[in-house]
Amino acid sequence: MPVALYLRVSTDDQRLDSQERELRAYCRRRKWSSPAIYKETASGSASTTRPVLERLLGDVRAGTVDTIVCFKLDRLGRSLMHLALILDELTRHKVGLVCTSQGIDTTENNPAGRLQLGVLMAVAEFERELIRERTLSGLAAAKARGKRLGRPPSLRRHAAAVQKLRKDGKSIRAIAGELGLPVSSVHSLCPKATPS
Repeated sequence: MPVALYLRVSTDDQRLDSQERELRAYCRRRKWSSPAIYKETASGSASTTRPVLERLLGDVRAGTVDTIVCFKLDRLGRSLMHLALILDELTRHKVGLVCTSQGIDTTENNPAGRLQLGVLMAVAEFERELIRERTLSGLAAAKARGKRLGRPPSLRRHAAAVQKLRKDGKSIRAIAGELGLPVSSVHSLCPKATPS
């Protein structure tokens, strides 16, 4: 059974050695030999990129990992929703998960471990729905206040007016004021002078 140990610490809390010792001891008790080690140093909330975790998930997708062992669930995911995405991927690829300090184990017939993960997944789905509702409510309120939603209008519709006003001898700053555009936008719409 190809086992992977995932260890992560934040830069201000260096405990990789103790995590690794505990996870290796767990593997020895389970008679899992030669686990692959994935070590990452990243802050849980600040860092959105975790190259080591991405490499581990790539190995999960490639079928070279059957079980992931980590110290705690918060070592694995940045947030509850991020964790839910990871757990969903592990489930799709039939990869077991063990969190040694929380008693979570989906590698055997362990109803308690599956229940814990199921509750976490349900809470994550609930959180997703709350965020969706708040977003839709905020958009509706903004629209009711007359706020324009979506991408800003294209500058192209102002191109002809800018070029005409420029041809009439108006300065870029004057054109910007007249059309209500930023000076930089008017500048980008003005034809470049060609050297004689």
